[in-house]
Amino acid sequence: MVPAEPGTFAGRTMLVTGVGRAGQVGEAVARELARRGARIIAVSRSPHDVEARVSELRDAGHAATGIACDLADARAVQALARRIARDTGGRLDALVHLAGGFALSGPVADAGMETWQRMQSINLTTAFLCTHALLPCVREARGAIVYVASAAALPGGSAATIAAYAAAKAGVLALMRAVAEEERPHGVRANAIAPGAIRTASNVAAMGADAEYVERDHVAAVIAFLCSSAAHAVTGQVIALA
Repeated sequence: MVPAEPGTFAGRTMLVTGVGRAGQVGEAVARELARRGARIIAVSRSPHDVEARVSELRDAGHAATGIACDLADARAVQALARRIARDTGGRLDALVHLAGGFALSGPVADAGMETWQRMQSINLTTAFLCTHALLPCVREARGAIVYVASAAALPGGSAATIAAYAAAKAGVLALMRAVAEEERPHGVRANAIAPGAIRTASNVAAMGADAEYVERDHVAAVIAFLCSSAAHAVTGQVIALA
């Protein structure tokens, strides 16, 4: 894949969720989309973290706004959507939903409901709420939605001891397929990436620097492609990254 030159997304507004702590995927994705000219609306649960990431983008000369929101709270997401519609004139060229999280749930025989419910909430419920609330803006732009699943949710993927997480990500893929089919008449494209472990600060801290990782910049490049006009005929697809 040949990297696009800066300016590819000039005049476009893209919302990226999960742009929080330094060294994570959201930071790299927001930076790449901004480098290509997009105005970034970054969303995270933590006001401090999202403002820090947005300040870095602004310092680099990019247009960026940060908003703190609990994306598992339906009312909060509806309020977010109203603000986005007001600030963008009701037009959003891309929604990149990176917000989520990982936890071991252990063998199914021993798993508890707390971890199960949390994995569904932060991974699947957030994806649904953001999609439902922001679709009118994405429709207006005939834009793109990109979700993040996991290799564990793909056929042949290993879900042992992570059933709660894998089930939530499988749900994200089902949501993506539904949106791709339903929104095609409105010009909206929906796709997903399904990476293995990504080289993030938290993963390196947990698994060490020498584990096998997908690089953050590679994830960002694929997402940028899926948001671009070069992918105008691509919808309903899952791109595995390893």
